[in-house]
Amino acid sequence: MTQYTDAPIFDADTHMYETPEALTRHLPERFRRAVQYVQVGRHTRISILNRITEFIPNPTFDRVAAPGAHEKFYSGQNKEGKTLRELTGRPIDAQPDFREPGPRIKALDEQGVDEALVFPTLANLVEHSAAEDPELVVAMIHALNRWMLETWGYVHQDRLFMTPVISCALVDDARRELEYLVENGARAVLIKPAPVKGYRGWRSPALPEFDPFWQDVQDANMPIVLHASQPPLDEYVNRWEPPETNNFMEMSSFRWLVLGHREIADMLGSLICHGTLTRFPKLRIASVENGSSWIKPLLDDLEGVHSKMPQNFAEHPVDVFRRNVWISPFWEGCVADVVDWVGWDKVLFGSDYPHPEGLTEPRGYFKYAEGMDEKRTRDFMGDNARRFMGLPVKNPAGDSSPVAG
Repeated sequence: MTQYTDAPIFDADTHMYETPEALTRHLPERFRRAVQYVQVGRHTRISILNRITEFIPNPTFDRVAAPGAHEKFYSGQNKEGKTLRELTGRPIDAQPDFREPGPRIKALDEQGVDEALVFPTLANLVEHSAAEDPELVVAMIHALNRWMLETWGYVHQDRLFMTPVISCALVDDARRELEYLVENGARAVLIKPAPVKGYRGWRSPALPEFDPFWQDVQDANMPIVLHASQPPLDEYVNRWEPPETNNFMEMSSFRWLVLGHREIADMLGSLICHGTLTRFPKLRIASVENGSSWIKPLLDDLEGVHSKMPQNFAEHPVDVFRRNVWISPFWEGCVADVVDWVGWDKVLFGSDYPHPEGLTEPRGYFKYAEGMDEKRTRDFMGDNARRFMGLPVKNPAGDSSPVAG
């Protein structure tokens, strides 16, 4: 089958590179000492609560890895056995389209992309690094969201849809942040797929005590994206293999194996088993940059748990997953498998541009495509993201189910 390549693209996974003041410009004075950029030898690092994190190698993003620099690694073509750092090669200066919406629109035009979700990059480390102080987490996230509104806006030309962040750690603050984002025009919100630490310790944000927040999300008809972030399992893995660094480019094979995107399976499992998606059946939840290899085992586990204790579920958990959850598999993953597991209308394309683990440009996906017919290509490359966002589809045939086969 000849691959159809003219679908109007909605890229559900792109990123901005923030400027250094993104976390500090609007941070209240009482938290200023808790978040600082510091020099370590020749390198700038970020210090949160007096602890330096290396998870993001250069948090100023003035010099970054080229888009797609790690493509060989993620596509399984790293025959020379190079490390991610070796594959990175020489960093490049941050380009204007990495930093600002106007140049990004120009880049979309050059790439043949109609719309995109745009995620912050620094959000990867905020909650993990400051978890022991939930008030600091809330303050940092609000500071980041204010900076994002000033620098990018939350929607730009109805083509860029930025994803401001909410932490669920403190329910009342989460509700206030959602209200702020809605008032300022946000069309999607980013939440870390992980337990949160509030005044009562660690817990799942899917427990009933968080229901007032989820009720607000449903009432606002706000799509929620669970994007990969600094893994919450670090402490567990560190007991097996004490780390010399938490730089993601220097993860060992064991750490890579054990982390394995367990956090997204647990987050969605909690939303289902703790009943959030049944109490609020209109929630739209997307998993982005978490891959797809975990889906079938999770569905099998949900099937097994339901067969043992059906009394714990008001609805079949697999049906809940398929109703409420969208998936953006890795660009090197198998779209057909994900369609079989979750449905033709729930699979989203994401390039991860301009990150090094993404594609050099979104249309580069087609060399990894599986010969999808026109309908499936239109759905995967754009229309399913529009469904998730509540936007009109662009298929001239309309919003219909796929053809047989």
